[in-house]
Amino acid sequence: MNDTQALSKEQTVAQQPGNVVSNMDGEIVMLSIENGKYYNLGEIGGAIWEKIEQPMSISSLIDGLMEEYEVDAFECEQQVMSFLDQLAKENLVAITDAK
Repeated sequence: MNDTQALSKEQTVAQQPGNVVSNMDGEIVMLSIENGKYYNLGEIGGAIWEKIEQPMSISSLIDGLMEEYEVDAFECEQQVMSFLDQLAKENLVAITDAK
């Protein structure tokens, strides 16, 4: 995925391999071996990270989060898309087009 391409709910997202992940008091922290950086994904970010261990559509991810948390659909979609965009820019997730 290039930096100018917008994410779409029809795309599939999955974790990139090669990250060391740990749960620190309910928040997920991660070390990217490739980037040499630490990331604090927080509680919700950690929940998203766990859900994308296996590839799934972004729309399914959003639907699952809306079932799990009391959140407005528009707000959920905006926050998830922004979070995934940041992860993609850091090469922490793989985003692919649906087949």
